[in-house]
Amino acid sequence: MESRRTRWFLLLCLLSFLILCAFVVSVAVGPAGIPVRTIPRILMEGEGTGEHSILMYIRIPRILLAFAIGGALSLAGTILQGMFRNPLVEPYTLGISGGASLGVCIVVVFRLQTFIGPMLIPAAGFLGAVVVVFSVYTLSLRKGMLKTQGMLLTGVMISFISSSLVMLMMAVSRTEDLHSIVFWIMGSLDEPNPFLVKVAVWGSLAGLFLSYPYSLDLNALALGEEEAVHLGVRVERTKRSLFLIASLLAGVSVAVAGLIGFVGLVVPHLIRMFTGMDHRILFLGSFLAGGCFLILCDTLARTIIAPLELPVGVITGFIGGTIFIYALSKRRLAL
Repeated sequence: MESRRTRWFLLLCLLSFLILCAFVVSVAVGPAGIPVRTIPRILMEGEGTGEHSILMYIRIPRILLAFAIGGALSLAGTILQGMFRNPLVEPYTLGISGGASLGVCIVVVFRLQTFIGPMLIPAAGFLGAVVVVFSVYTLSLRKGMLKTQGMLLTGVMISFISSSLVMLMMAVSRTEDLHSIVFWIMGSLDEPNPFLVKVAVWGSLAGLFLSYPYSLDLNALALGEEEAVHLGVRVERTKRSLFLIASLLAGVSVAVAGLIGFVGLVVPHLIRMFTGMDHRILFLGSFLAGGCFLILCDTLARTIIAPLELPVGVITGFIGGTIFIYALSKRRLAL
């Protein structure tokens, strides 16, 4: 027991150190390079310089957003993989991405943001995700019981339907509208609105706080629902609560940053390789690792072809997929 806790403590210390390193690298690297040794002086001098504005209004909010989105997606993936007992489930499997994409497409194609304002795009993404979540939940409810396998199949089918409608709208949309839709679908952390950054940060932390009381219940569910009932777990209430928490985490992430794939699929697997199946450490470890991973991917996305910027979803898909295949080839993933 003591050795396991020591291993958990060392893992959290390592992840904290990696996050600090990723933060420093991301702050310093960019089209306008800022030496690391000058960062404390720039922050202490206050406003009035271009470097201070770059740090305070561009890079640091973007790093916080990357940490929040990466943590939220990883945590949602950990919850859903444990809840469904399926290692291939990720936050977007339940159709959340398809519903959010459809909501954004409707706004862009009909140019509703010109009448209501740019905040309508993230609002439409979140609303589309909520509609899909409510539909999946309602269709999977049978006699007061939430059928997880039926929920998974329903989510996949709704995702296919939404994706088909998105492609239809893209096929008939204007060229400039098509560019906006495609760039949003590929994911981006270039969010200038500080309100949305705060929503993402506080939303992800709230999800972590709300999910922790269910860590032991999720450990019991890994043995099967009947065994969990015998252990005193209120299975139906636990499944509903975890489903809503994971859906809200994914919905907020999609609404603010678009579709950023592979984070919620790969990161929980990698952390599980070091921690085992205990969700008491999996939740926090996945949250920290997901945040660190997305900070590094976003740094690479905005610097690899500077001054142009790649969608961060391209980087997460390439790196995450490569790491996943390598780990799978070594047969270290619990599939």
